[in-house]
Amino acid sequence: MTRPCDASRSAAASAISASRGMASSRSCTLASPITGLHRGSGTARMQCGGGGGNGMKIGFNAPSGGPLATPEHLTRLAQEAEAMGYGYATISDHVVIPKDIHAKYPYTDSGEFPAGSRGERHEQLTQVMFLAAKTTTLRMVTSVMVVPHRPALLTAKILSTIDVLSGGRLTLGIGAGWLQEEFEALQVPDFAARGKVTDEYILAARELWTAPEPRFAGDYVRFQDISFQPKPVQPGGPPVWVGGESGPALRRTARLGDAWYPIGTNPSFPLESLARYRAAVAKLRGLVEKEGRDPAKVALAYRVQKYGPEVPATAGDGERRLFSGRPEQIADDLKALRDLGVGAVDFTYPGNTVEEVLASMRDFRDGVMARL
Repeated sequence: MTRPCDASRSAAASAISASRGMASSRSCTLASPITGLHRGSGTARMQCGGGGGNGMKIGFNAPSGGPLATPEHLTRLAQEAEAMGYGYATISDHVVIPKDIHAKYPYTDSGEFPAGSRGERHEQLTQVMFLAAKTTTLRMVTSVMVVPHRPALLTAKILSTIDVLSGGRLTLGIGAGWLQEEFEALQVPDFAARGKVTDEYILAARELWTAPEPRFAGDYVRFQDISFQPKPVQPGGPPVWVGGESGPALRRTARLGDAWYPIGTNPSFPLESLARYRAAVAKLRGLVEKEGRDPAKVALAYRVQKYGPEVPATAGDGERRLFSGRPEQIADDLKALRDLGVGAVDFTYPGNTVEEVLASMRDFRDGVMARL
């Protein structure tokens, strides 16, 4: 395929425009992310509804492997969570698990991947569509989709299809990936280039989702003279939540993100206290301004892996550790994050059986969400 300069400029301009909240020329006014951000509205507005008080949405992890990941258990978890008032489900992403892992997992002190080499996992986007088909209002959040793992154009088509068939209930959490051995097994672009690949694939997807005659010419993606239909239901496509806590993740959020979506307990970039998280949000907003964007257009979400009395009460900076302690303390933490502009927080609820997980979710609803 030729690589015309005008195609490259057109694709980049269109995609960056979409990423900056300006792809609202289509008549649909559906709120795009869970937080209720309307693209092109100029502000990140909180939308009323299930999942928490005063616009904050509370999510839960839908397991992708193990004994709880059967069709029956996943259906029950999703439908009962929806009935309880939870706002969204998160679904993780690994296509294969290498038997010999040398890469360091970012979210444990030891760097050991908690799942080990067990390869029993559903394919993420297939599971998203399954859960969407079993529910009516619950949103689906990829948490996160490793962007370089899948071909850009095909993935954009799958995501657009999910958005259409779910009635606009898809949120695209993204990451560049950490497991080098998985990249090698999948024979995808070089691991060292994963950040650049991630950025380019997202720009290409937004071109496909928004342009009447999509054209793109990059280093890893090229297309022109194609028709791409149907477009997503949500204006500009599914909202993009950028996962990660590092400098590159913050810069990617500032350039391309509709929201920042970190995990608080990365030992290398800890955000487990209110002071540390507040400082990171201030840094992000400064980066957003440097990109010429309005910080009010970049929403905030937060992922919690563990909560409750078993979590150490003190963070590494000597401050209170977020989401430790009693239900009322956890509710206060959520209120503090809400005051900073956080519109969505999700948790992994404990339990070895579906009954135990649902009991944990009911306890959280009654003890924490009721206080918001």
